[in-house]
Amino acid sequence: MDGNLPVIVAVDGSPDSERALRWGREAARVQTAPLHIVHVWPYATAERAAAGEAGGDPVLARLRDEWEAAEGEAEPVFRSLGGLPDGVLPALGAEARLLVLGSRGRGGFASLLLGSNGLAAAGQAACPVVIVPRPDRGGGRRAEGERLGLGGPQIALGVDAEEDEPGAIGFAFAEASRRGARLRVLSGYTWPLLMPPAFEYLAAYEATQQEYEDALAAELAKVLDPYRRHHPEVEVETELRGADAAGMLVDASLESDLVVVARHRRRLPLGRRLGSVAHAVLLHALCPVAVVPGQATVATGGA
Repeated sequence: MDGNLPVIVAVDGSPDSERALRWGREAARVQTAPLHIVHVWPYATAERAAAGEAGGDPVLARLRDEWEAAEGEAEPVFRSLGGLPDGVLPALGAEARLLVLGSRGRGGFASLLLGSNGLAAAGQAACPVVIVPRPDRGGGRRAEGERLGLGGPQIALGVDAEEDEPGAIGFAFAEASRRGARLRVLSGYTWPLLMPPAFEYLAAYEATQQEYEDALAAELAKVLDPYRRHHPEVEVETELRGADAAGMLVDASLESDLVVVARHRRRLPLGRRLGSVAHAVLLHALCPVAVVPGQATVATGGA
């Protein structure tokens, strides 16, 4: 990946976007990447957006005034763009190494767990997208930035042992390496296997659950092996269970700094949609969630 690609954070003046900015600022520091702070003005004219670049954007003007650069930190680039956020933000993924948003912005209903802009970006952007949730999600079981039950940083990675997920796996290993974090790899499966009556005679369906799990564990180890060899410094723990994968990841988010999932975008007659696991984790995880597209070159996060 081009090392000059920035971390792009979308802001709109809401507390959610301020949390996203804090997370994205730290991500840019860890990755030694430029930081771009973007405000999309809905229904803005080209002239209004141009005026925003010159300082007429009140959201960016306030951030500029309040910004205090840390020692050795480069000043961010402030960008004001016109258009509908659910269209502009996903398109920004083509020019970013990472796109960061809050779980909701100023629009929408207060009861929504995730805004439409976050869903659009996570489902369509060409780069990994990180959604930073509200700290009161899940009944406030963890405060902002707090991780429960562990003495060190942890990243949780959801992997389907039967799927090819180089983007998410590569991204998770690279992030764990950069952050000195333990990587917890979680994989769930369904048992008993659902099968049409016509195929009951197949030997593959006559395996016991333990035999099936052993076969999945061997496949999972095979998938992870090249990443473990490339990142021997990363401590890896794997957990394979006959359980709901999304539920395992949401539980792990209580004690993790980041949950990483593959996009698994599904093409439906009504348009593109996230896979069910990614969608559920985005709605319910208690820590930031990275949704990663399938291309390994896009998802390594600049490693």
